[in-house]
Amino acid sequence: MKKILVTIAATLAVLLVGSLIFISSGAYDISQLTPHNGLTLKIIKMTTHNSINRRMKENVVPANLKDTEQIIAGFKHYNEMCVSCHGAPGVKTNEMVEGLYPRPPELYKHGEEDAALEFFWIIKNGIKMTSMPAFKPSHDDTKIWAMTAFVTQKLAKMSPEEYKAWIAKYVVASKDE
Repeated sequence: MKKILVTIAATLAVLLVGSLIFISSGAYDISQLTPHNGLTLKIIKMTTHNSINRRMKENVVPANLKDTEQIIAGFKHYNEMCVSCHGAPGVKTNEMVEGLYPRPPELYKHGEEDAALEFFWIIKNGIKMTSMPAFKPSHDDTKIWAMTAFVTQKLAKMSPEEYKAWIAKYVVASKDE
């Protein structure tokens, strides 16, 4: 038994020292221009998915998620803060997105009505080591739920013409008032 414990301890020590040597060597390329290898990508996706699933259940979807006023408020926030990275129907992302890795998903291409808890959690908390910021420090839950409502209930269903019309009606018109 003692031999097994010594072998396990020695193996862990070798792994720890090897990891420290690798980390301090600078051999791992952290450039945004170099994609992750397959194993790293799988680990990141699994960790992200499991972490969000574990934590998002502490929230409850509000009853007004499908209300027009909620969706319009979310549109205004999305158009102001999210469209430059995530795009919209007929609206290209900012050129800065070309240099981001991982690239932000184009949310308007995904109709995910049943993903409100996940979107709320991501918008509120952000995701480490991506370009997704946490909005909790600057937005209360009401505003975050409004963005969630727009993204999950309306965005993927909009045509470029409808998105442009909403800009004219809810963004440009409100600036004129």
